Amino acid sequence: MAKSISELARAGGVGVETVRYYQRRGLIFDPKPGERREGGRRHYGDDDVARLRFIRSAQRAGFTLDEIAGLIAPETTRLEARALARGRIATLDEQIAQMQAARVWLGQLADECAASNVGPCPIIAAFDA
Repeated sequence: MAKSISELARAGGVGVETVRYYQRRGLIFDPKPGERREGGRRHYGDDDVARLRFIRSAQRAGFTLDEIAGLIAPETTRLEARALARGRIATLDEQIAQMQAARVWLGQLADECAASNVGPCPIIAAFDA
């Protein structure tokens, strides 16, 4: 069933401008004038909805749009997809380590802040430095 761009966006859980952005990035195809209907309006099919949902799922997994473009490229092999996934896992591991360190540090600052009401707040002072 043909969908308008707003119906495509709604089906994918994004805004129309996001769909247009993905089109500019080459992630979703922009129907050519000869493929349009009803006065030149763009129409999309179930394959476009599936691709949009794929993009959103890959983003939730932490992939960048450039990495997603690599995943959806027809010439991408399983080996290349696996390498992209392993690279993404390594990046996520680094981010998790950074966030855990930040959590420890903030916990220490909150404890210092709670220990006394005298002087400047250790939390604010830490970010002021």
